[in-house]
Amino acid sequence: MEKRDYYTVLGVSKNASKEDLKSAYRKLALQYHPDRNKEPDSEEKFKELSEAYAVLSDDEKRKQYDLFGHAGIGQRYSQEDIFRGANFNDIFRDLGFGFGGFNSIFDVFFGGQRPRTYGPQRGANLQYDLEITLEEVASGVEKAITLPRNETCDVCHGSGARPGTKPQTCSHCQGTGRVEHSRSTGFAQFIQVATCNQCRGTGKIIESPCNTCSGTGLVSRERRIEVNIPAGVENGSRLRLSGWGEAGVKGGPPGDLYVVVHVKPHEVFQRNNSDLLTEVPIGFSQAALGAEIEVPTIEGKAKLTIPSGTQTHTVFRLRGKGLPRVRGFGRGNELVRVIVKTPTKLSSNQRQLLMDLATEMKETVKKKRGLFG
Repeated sequence: MEKRDYYTVLGVSKNASKEDLKSAYRKLALQYHPDRNKEPDSEEKFKELSEAYAVLSDDEKRKQYDLFGHAGIGQRYSQEDIFRGANFNDIFRDLGFGFGGFNSIFDVFFGGQRPRTYGPQRGANLQYDLEITLEEVASGVEKAITLPRNETCDVCHGSGARPGTKPQTCSHCQGTGRVEHSRSTGFAQFIQVATCNQCRGTGKIIESPCNTCSGTGLVSRERRIEVNIPAGVENGSRLRLSGWGEAGVKGGPPGDLYVVVHVKPHEVFQRNNSDLLTEVPIGFSQAALGAEIEVPTIEGKAKLTIPSGTQTHTVFRLRGKGLPRVRGFGRGNELVRVIVKTPTKLSSNQRQLLMDLATEMKETVKKKRGLFG
């Protein structure tokens, strides 16, 4: 599952203050806290928003995230380091819950098991929201998008070390990325494993950072990508472009790009899967006597025969004039709802004709008053 943007997770803007972040997190924590919300996905949502708050509430981590996204956080911080220093105590105490602080938050997330962050890591997935028109849905379209993303630094090739140098094995953890502390109590011995605080779990120390990427191994670039949108695509569809996400860390593979398609509302048509619905006004005489009218379609105009005696809101079907079926063959239909217009302004001659018609059909109508009522 790809990571969502931290600002989106908390529902705040990128220039949100620390008070804005705290207020947003407090509200969402109250909603998704495992002690309060028993929905199956509440714990995952709680973990997601807690991680977002832990990063954005820390000035250094927030700056790193703003520059390099999720990949920059994964490169520099272990999962333990992400939560270290984040002040959850006050928030949970105010909310009346029974835990807070680094240790208990960490146990909620990982069940007491410290995560291992050393070794290659896959790059984060990215999401791009693309807006298209209904006409483009009907025909299919190729769109060029500009995508900002983190890529492997081509100067140090992702090592983070200045050319001519290389990362050195951490002497504190001997390259394992973790250290063990043991203590004995009577006949029992307790061993605690923690992430190495010298290399932050990477097992390597960069003594001479690369000037281009500042030792992260990543650089931010914009790429122009051609995205093929198939005809008939549904609103909200996600198109996966493999390998176009963030660059991997420590030689890991890149993530994927998900293009989310948003179809603009149309001024003439409403959509129902592959069918299109439109409303067309017709005159009283056309409805009563029948007519052949011209109606709009997504690809131009079409003739529609109105039989005599048509009632208002009658729906006619134009077969094959809808949208292509993205999973299947052929096209949907266009449904035309005719609305009989009642004239609002009549000339004297028109009024007399309708009066004569009403008399002929034995209908009672309101007669026009004279000058003196």
